[in-house]
Amino acid sequence: MCHSRLREWAKGAEMARDVAGLTVAVTGAARGIGMAIATRLAGAGANVVLGDRDVPALTRAAAALPGSLPVELDVTDQAGMDAFLDRAEEAFGPVDVLVNNAGVMWVGPFAQEPAQAARRQFDVNVHGVRHGFLAAAPRMRARGRGQIVIIASAASRISPPGEATYAATKHAVYGYAAAVRHELRGTGVQVSLVMPAVVETELAAGTSHGGVPRLRPETVAAAVERVIRRPRFEVFVPGRLDPLTRLLALLPQSGRDLAYRLLVPDQVALGDGAARAAYQRDAGLSEADGQ
Repeated sequence: MCHSRLREWAKGAEMARDVAGLTVAVTGAARGIGMAIATRLAGAGANVVLGDRDVPALTRAAAALPGSLPVELDVTDQAGMDAFLDRAEEAFGPVDVLVNNAGVMWVGPFAQEPAQAARRQFDVNVHGVRHGFLAAAPRMRARGRGQIVIIASAASRISPPGEATYAATKHAVYGYAAAVRHELRGTGVQVSLVMPAVVETELAAGTSHGGVPRLRPETVAAAVERVIRRPRFEVFVPGRLDPLTRLLALLPQSGRDLAYRLLVPDQVALGDGAARAAYQRDAGLSEADGQ
């Protein structure tokens, strides 16, 4: 192992910490990846605060995690995000980790995407994450410690056909988090992006997983626990997506186009719109919801 890599490994080892006793607030926690993260961290001894706008699902999630705190939360509302962290602090003390997990996705040809769906994705996926930073970072910076984890999707670096706006929101989140991370350097506040491939959740209903096997939410939750124990900025799930994205950046355009055809799911050609109808309606992405 070269000296630079050895120093990097040693630094990571020094930063390793126990999850037990940490206060962790998770958005979009009533189901899917958010629920899996909350379950994993609660099992490791963390004090878990569950945030979600779906109150019945939130109540069920809290019942399955004794000791957790459910808080109704709309991430598109800054005041609501501030109140979410206030409730967490009242119950368990300062929030050590905020997991910005809430997200929505519309899938289909870009020209057929309802304007409401595009607005909703930016409101939840981008502004929701921004609201999390604005609520959590000042508190953490004042204490000299804390971590903000964003479930950002492999679409932060790869743009599947049929996910134009969704990919745009995740690219935006990547850029926002990278810039804020530099601003927070030296403050003790860590920023981490967890970027999974397609995960078996309601959000991914009717989509194709392309050349990478579909993931279980628990696999993403395990990656989140690891990045809390040893903070890093970029974490791909599965890890082999990291060298793949780097390779794509180095290839000439013709090579990138070939790699996309072979490895990246084409949701226009392979997506099942009928299978997505219920999810998109419930997520506020249908034309009738805001047109």
